[in-house]
Amino acid sequence: MVTAKVWVLKKHFEGFPKTSDFDLKKIELPNLKDGGKWKLLLESVFLSVDPYMRPYSRRDMKEGDIMIGTQVARIVESKNPAFTVGDFVVARSGWRTHFISDGKDLQLLPSSWPESLPRSLALGTVGMPGLTAYFGLLEVCKMKPGETVLVNAAAGAVGSVVGQLAKIGGCKVVGCAGSEDKVAYLKEIGFDEAFNYKTVTSLDEALRKASPDGYDCFFDNVGGEFASIAINHMKKYGRIAVCGAISQYNDSVPQKGAYIQIPMIFKELRMEGFIVSRWNNRRDEGLKALLKWVVEGKVKCREEVTEGFENMPMAFMGMLKGENLGKAIVKV
Repeated sequence: MVTAKVWVLKKHFEGFPKTSDFDLKKIELPNLKDGGKWKLLLESVFLSVDPYMRPYSRRDMKEGDIMIGTQVARIVESKNPAFTVGDFVVARSGWRTHFISDGKDLQLLPSSWPESLPRSLALGTVGMPGLTAYFGLLEVCKMKPGETVLVNAAAGAVGSVVGQLAKIGGCKVVGCAGSEDKVAYLKEIGFDEAFNYKTVTSLDEALRKASPDGYDCFFDNVGGEFASIAINHMKKYGRIAVCGAISQYNDSVPQKGAYIQIPMIFKELRMEGFIVSRWNNRRDEGLKALLKWVVEGKVKCREEVTEGFENMPMAFMGMLKGENLGKAIVKV
């Protein structure tokens, strides 16, 4: 019998999450039995912390539930012929060190995954965040060569991939981030223009200076005030992909938003919210393309790795504060 450690949501977040909102528990897992439903025992190797966990915890979880999340896990015992001991999979089993599965919701890492490539990238650039960038740009923004793309939270797991894919697609790319180190990283990975939104005297002026002609596509991860200002810099027939609203996730009192109808009408803009699971039927297509670009060096990856399962809440809160450059990962 295996004992698993799990992090549970002790109390729903009020404002910014606190360590007291989480509780670390132990759970005894049953042994696998021939003919039983549970045919696989897995141990988590890397776990992901992502912004979506903040709003989704309120929408989908009850107090006492195991925190939602995704991991790269190794199969340690198998009674399912489709999976071999030692295989690595991506699973959506929450914040756990070990778990059992019937195999239906497990996704094997691509067979073409190089040994030299960290498997943790299956939670980032070659995983859900990378797919979010891929489909958000291709299907929502419908970017075209020669266009100008704006992305905020550009040094994060999604934004950094958005910018690089836009460059591969022949676009000019403008990004913003919250520190000088992050701005330097954006320039390092090919952004044409990058600025620190925390230090500019005027966001309106910074956006105008970065692209005087405006923006064809805006990939929005932040929402709030930034989006309200950026919408006025869109070109006619511009497209806005609303991916996230991290500036609002921890608000106890909802922000009073700007009124966007006039620029939407006069510029005939299209704004569309999306969740990447819409394209689950094309997941393999996206992963194949992303993996190829990473192997070829066309898409560069950065990770912020926190050691130790006991540090999951700390890594989660640090990510929400913007302390990570690239994808925030916890190594068990």
